[in-house]
Amino acid sequence: MLDLVREIGQTLRNNRLRTVLTGISVSWGIFMLIVLLGASRGVTNYFEYAMSSQSNNVISFWSGVTSMPYKGYKDGRYIGLKSSDIDAILHDNPGKVSNVIAFASVDTARISTSLDVLTNGFEAVYPGAQATNGIEMSHGRFINERDIADARRVIVLAAKNARLLFGSDSLAVGKTVQSLGLAWTVAGVYDHRWRSQSMVPYTAYKAVTGHTDEAYELDVTVEGLETEADGKAAEKSIRTTLAQRHEFHPDDPNAVWVWNSFTSYLTNKAANRYLELAVWVIGIFTLLTGIVGVSNIMFVSVRERTHEIGIRRAIGAKPRSVLAQILAESVAVTAIFGYIGIVAGTFVLQIIASVIGDVDGFRNPTVDISIAVKVTVALIVAGAVAGLFPALKAIKVKPVEALRDE
Repeated sequence: MLDLVREIGQTLRNNRLRTVLTGISVSWGIFMLIVLLGASRGVTNYFEYAMSSQSNNVISFWSGVTSMPYKGYKDGRYIGLKSSDIDAILHDNPGKVSNVIAFASVDTARISTSLDVLTNGFEAVYPGAQATNGIEMSHGRFINERDIADARRVIVLAAKNARLLFGSDSLAVGKTVQSLGLAWTVAGVYDHRWRSQSMVPYTAYKAVTGHTDEAYELDVTVEGLETEADGKAAEKSIRTTLAQRHEFHPDDPNAVWVWNSFTSYLTNKAANRYLELAVWVIGIFTLLTGIVGVSNIMFVSVRERTHEIGIRRAIGAKPRSVLAQILAESVAVTAIFGYIGIVAGTFVLQIIASVIGDVDGFRNPTVDISIAVKVTVALIVAGAVAGLFPALKAIKVKPVEALRDE
């Protein structure tokens, strides 16, 4: 083994310039592969992060306007969802639908303290909205069942809004804000990457505004979803229930607006897989330039060492030992310069991650051990492929002809 390492080192030194030039192309190919894989991983990481902040088995329905006439009704009719739709959805989908949450909104409501005023209104929600929307409380608590039962005038604020209204989000809990001419006690403060709505109990909203059954959104939690067909079937079943209650065509795409988090999750997951596959294809084609260069240098090496190979064969060296040496030399060149490319690519990704940080659509663009292992395997395979044909040529050298040529 030690002799083989010495022979490989001697071969590389004898062809120093060609080896370096060829190695640069290998390093560049691996460098680009690492950077592209890191970038695609950044997209995947953001997708996984975004999905972790919300449930992926929720189908959301919003009020809409019909685009198809139905049972004597003309198109253009407003379909307003109601909180009473909850019981119908649960009744028509036993064993599938585990929970339905109604949302209402007062977009024009002002929320004020002596320090500042918010003008973006609030949402009326049920306790299940916390899990559905991936809300984590930083101070206090979320709306609970007792708030719903007693129609308590409590409010949950986003951290940035609490800082505007009270100067500090940690000081907000227990204090009051003014909205709709009434005082509301701050029950809790939450921090979320993109959500900033203030939230109150749905029953308190109804008591204060007089709206008894209005809901602009229904979030339906569905169990047992495994395939895209399952997600679409659940969506169709719930849409059919709403169509029967509100008398619109079940196939009218605009009567109610729908976002199916499960099918969306599967679609995005598949897109990320295709993205990574595309990156690998691009990276491998970039690496091919280096493979061709390594193969050429090994052909030159075999031609220059024809006499040496002939002598080895004459004194009893078996073809497989010659084959192993040529392949080992090829893999060594590819691996050495390939790892230089890995180090350089990883370093660049670290710079990118530190400079741009986490932005929308991109998060932590780094490579992990699984990618390093895959790239290592790719390097070994590439080196073996590059050295295969020169090695086959080497074992075809006949000792007598090699010595005569010398």
